[in-house]
Amino acid sequence: MSDSAFASEPEEILRGGNTAASVVRRGTTVRKPVTPSTPAVQGFVRHLRAVGFQAAPEPLGVDDEGRQVWEYVSGPLWHDGKTHSSSDLRRVGAIIRELHEAAASFEMPESARWNMRYARNDHELVCHNDLAPWNLVCGEDRWVFIDWDGTAPATRLWDLAWSSLSFPPFEPEGDLAAAAGGLRALLDGYGLDGSRYGELIGLMVTRARAEHDLIAEGAREGQQPWARLYDEGHHRYWGPVADYVSGHASALEDLLKSGEGIGP
Repeated sequence: MSDSAFASEPEEILRGGNTAASVVRRGTTVRKPVTPSTPAVQGFVRHLRAVGFQAAPEPLGVDDEGRQVWEYVSGPLWHDGKTHSSSDLRRVGAIIRELHEAAASFEMPESARWNMRYARNDHELVCHNDLAPWNLVCGEDRWVFIDWDGTAPATRLWDLAWSSLSFPPFEPEGDLAAAAGGLRALLDGYGLDGSRYGELIGLMVTRARAEHDLIAEGAREGQQPWARLYDEGHHRYWGPVADYVSGHASALEDLLKSGEGIGP
């Protein structure tokens, strides 16, 4: 895209991202480094918006400095201090379901390159892969998931498992009933059949352990941003939370099926 319309706009460094460097706001746009997957990612998001999915920012190509450009969406992130209701969690679940339905009609170009964070073969459709509180902008007019750099082929449940860990949220040695109530609200919004709760819980454990291992192995090899995330202690959350959910899997499934702890 041409930058002539933004020539007089200063750049503001944006906070909050864990893996992307040099994310800035310029006027009504966000600029960040291009990755090998940027063309495929922007093409995918254009498809989502074309079929009516509005919970993604508009992709605006590449600027004169070779950075990817996205629509800037105003509003606080989900985890910026507000207490959220079960109704809010149901709304998140409904957005994720809408995303997956929109993604199902996307035809992947043979030349597409994706940032495959984890090596998996059970691909079903293209997924965001980081649908989490730190990537959800809760604006007055619309809620929008940002940071699509990790977009890649995966499965619906793999994508949903990450949100299931992070939105309620689950904490090592936390209040299981409270987390289960939040998760049930999210899953009700998504419309997940109760017969798949056990499968989802298993994937929650797998995803948390995979994230722990990715950070730990990346740190051992000196790879960024994993070495920085290791130094910041992120692995000390994902490992214990995997153990916690695994150790309470049966009780968690029972709570989900009973619907206990779901608020308004």
